[in-house]
Amino acid sequence: MNKAQVSAVSSNGVYSFTKPNRESITLLAGLGVEGDVHAGVTVKHRSRVAQDPTQPNLRQVHLIHRELFDEVADRGFDVAPGELGENVTTEGIDLLALPTGTLLGLGAEAVVEVTGLRNPCLQIDNFRSGLLKQVVGRDKAGRLVRKAGIMGVVHRGGTIHPGDAITVTLPALPHVPLKRV
Repeated sequence: MNKAQVSAVSSNGVYSFTKPNRESITLLAGLGVEGDVHAGVTVKHRSRVAQDPTQPNLRQVHLIHRELFDEVADRGFDVAPGELGENVTTEGIDLLALPTGTLLGLGAEAVVEVTGLRNPCLQIDNFRSGLLKQVVGRDKAGRLVRKAGIMGVVHRGGTIHPGDAITVTLPALPHVPLKRV
């Protein structure tokens, strides 16, 4: 396994499916990525705001494993960091296997608490036709598998850069598997 690290960081101050890569991003405790349209105490994703704008924002930071890009490339889809709307692209860590409540140390200071799975939406197919089917599937038991990354809240703020190390602190047992948030 590779050393767990940040591969890329991305943010966007306006609603757009993709997020431009940055030299660094700053995470703000309890809010999210400084200057990002999805930062805030309450939900900022349009579909969630339409349902109930007072819901807590459990989707302050979106993380995707770079290895997913390799997987979809093998099926003919060219995807680069930030293009699926993530803030942090990781490598060397199985994000989807982490339990709810895992603390991810990103760089020297920042800590993100994992809240759940990203629920892939039709915008993925609008970005690349047929890609949604590649990031949502079924396991051998027929259960839905969401591969489009995980979501988290900023537990402790700090600035992160590509190449920063990622540390993992698992929550106390029993571990609760990730569900969509």
